[in-house]
Amino acid sequence: MKNRLMRLNDKLLSRKRSIIETIIDQLKNISQIEHSRHRSPVNCFVNVICGLIAYSHQPKKPALQIDWALQPAA
Repeated sequence: MKNRLMRLNDKLLSRKRSIIETIIDQLKNISQIEHSRHRSPVNCFVNVICGLIAYSHQPKKPALQIDWALQPAA
C-alpha cells in the first residue's frame, strides 16, 4: 500500500486483514457462498442468506473485536 493518511478506524481494520480474509474464505468454502449464475435475484439472495445462516451456526468462528467502531463519535 502507498503511504497515505488514513483514518484511525481504517488503519486498525487493516491490521486485522488476515482475520477478515479467513472469514471470507470460510464463507466461500464452508458456507458455499460463491458466484454462481442464478436466473433470478431472489434465488441469489436466498443462497447468500442461507450461507450466512450456516456460518452463524458454526461452533467456533473467528471474530473481530470492533466494539469501538460501532460507537458513535462524540
